[in-house]
Amino acid sequence: LGVAPGLGVAPGCDYPAHRWCSSRDIAAACQVESRCPSLPHPAAAPVQLSLYYESLCPACRQFLVLELFSTWLLLPSEMLNITLVPYGNAQERNVSGKWDFECQHGPEECLGNMIEACLMHEAQNFSTYFPVIFCLESGTSVTKNLDAVRAPPRPPRPAVGEVPVPLTAPSVRQCLQIYAPEVDSGRIAACVQGDAGVALMHRNAQLTEALDPPHQYVPWITINGKHTEQLQAQAQASLLGLVCQLYQGEKPEACEVSKAPKILSGCRR
Repeated sequence: LGVAPGLGVAPGCDYPAHRWCSSRDIAAACQVESRCPSLPHPAAAPVQLSLYYESLCPACRQFLVLELFSTWLLLPSEMLNITLVPYGNAQERNVSGKWDFECQHGPEECLGNMIEACLMHEAQNFSTYFPVIFCLESGTSVTKNLDAVRAPPRPPRPAVGEVPVPLTAPSVRQCLQIYAPEVDSGRIAACVQGDAGVALMHRNAQLTEALDPPHQYVPWITINGKHTEQLQAQAQASLLGLVCQLYQGEKPEACEVSKAPKILSGCRR
C-alpha cells in the first residue's frame, strides 16, 4: 500500500487503510500524502504566453516562425498556452462611426493583421489556426503569401474592412488545404470584408492599448501576464529554454535542447 504500518488515523478519515493511497483526496483526508509515493502529481499550470505583433514586422515574423512555432511543436499542449494578438503599432480612429486602421507597414499589413484575426475567429481551435499563420508568416513576403495586395482606393487610408481580399488565391488555398482543410476560406473573406473583421481589430487594439507597461516595440511578449526586458530577451533568445525553466511540472525530453539564434531588432513605435 505504500503506507507505513502503525500509522495513526487522522480525525475525519473514514476510509479503510487499503484505500488511503487510492486517490489524492483520500490521502489528504487521512493525512498520509507523504507516505503514498504512487499518487499522481497534480497537473502544473501551463506557462501563459501572449504575443502582440504585426504581420509584416520582420522581428515578429522571426520570433513567430523560429521560436514560437517550433517551441509549440516540441512541447506538450498542457505546458504552454499561447495567445496571439495581431495589431502591433497600428493606430485606430473613429471615422463617421466606423473604425479605421493605419498600420506601421501600410495597408497590406492591416490586411494581414485582419486576415489572421479572422482566421483565428473562424477556426477557433489554436492547433488548427496556428499552423496556417505559420504558413503565411514563413514565406518570403506575407503580402505575397496572402496575395491580397491591391491598390487601395482613395482616400489613401481606407477602412481595412473595405479592402477586397481575394482569399481564393492559390497561396492561401495551399496554406488552408495543407494545415486546416476544414476551415472555409469564404467565411474568412466575409469576416475580413465585413463588420466582424473590424470588430476583431478594434478588440485587438483595445487589448494592445491596455498593456501595462505600454508596449514600446513589437514583438511584445508577456509571460504569465508580465512583461520585463529580461523575459523579452530570454524569450527571443530561447523560448524553449524559458518555458522549460518556468514550467513547474514534469519536464519533457525537449527541455534538454537549447538554442539561441540571432535576434532581429524590434519594430519600434
